[in-house]
Amino acid sequence: MHEKLVLLPSRFRCAGSIYGILFVNPAIAAVNMSWTSIGNAGDGADGSTGYGAVGYAYKIGTYDVTNAQYVDFLNSKGSSNSAGIFNATMGFTGTSGSNITQSGVSGSYQYSVNSTYANMPVVGVTWFDAARFSNWLGNGQGNASMETGAYTLNGASSGIITVNLGAIVYIPNENEWYKAAYYNGASSTYSLYPNGQNKIISTDANYWPIGTGLADVGYGTPSSYGIYGMGGNVYQWNDAVIGLSRGLRGGDWDDYGGFLLASSCRGFAVPSDVYAGLGFRVASVPEPTSVFLVIFGSGVMLTLRKR
Repeated sequence: MHEKLVLLPSRFRCAGSIYGILFVNPAIAAVNMSWTSIGNAGDGADGSTGYGAVGYAYKIGTYDVTNAQYVDFLNSKGSSNSAGIFNATMGFTGTSGSNITQSGVSGSYQYSVNSTYANMPVVGVTWFDAARFSNWLGNGQGNASMETGAYTLNGASSGIITVNLGAIVYIPNENEWYKAAYYNGASSTYSLYPNGQNKIISTDANYWPIGTGLADVGYGTPSSYGIYGMGGNVYQWNDAVIGLSRGLRGGDWDDYGGFLLASSCRGFAVPSDVYAGLGFRVASVPEPTSVFLVIFGSGVMLTLRKR
């Protein structure tokens, strides 16, 4: 199994509208997530890697978090950008960046993204950005807290912070991410690649040399569970703690030949690191029922099932 620390600042070397939202103006909107249920509780681990065993049913984002969804988060919680949830890397332009624009002055910052890039995965996010998005989503969006919830952050921007018991929406742990990508519940087997096969071709995922930049989150062949983007396009944070780092999986669009998309490839990076090839998706246990609701700052706290 390949394990390699990510060192390069701009690319990774590991060991139609999907959501109906094209956010093109700075008005605050509600994030509408698409979820896929992962059953087959109690499956065994992949014998070749030791990963993938999950003893409960859960849900995971059908797609990576998009620029449009992250812009909604920024417009809800980033008026002063005090937690650094927006950074310059998110403003990179073209098909290798998020193309997110920050305007205004501190205290009244507003954010937007051109519709051309709205459905591409957000990149340049730290693990802490992903954790704050998860808190905010699980707490009901709008003006809800991004500092407490699945993760007790209270302003933290470095170090290792683990998920709280009872988390509603959170960054998937490595076994949850791995199972969603590589397990086939019908045959009780694991595949080498997240297309349900032991080989991969360029139409299955966005990787180099066919891939020359980011693609929309619905590109390619889904996993056996029907989840898109588990290989190629962007690396994704997971909640594994590896020394002083957090786990990465999935490969990115700049991966030559698709080798790094394989289940045998496990990456890691310091949780405060920022890379242009790194995004994330979220998970939930057991049901993100009220997360599907549109919430417009009513101040009403909704009760959801908790982990």
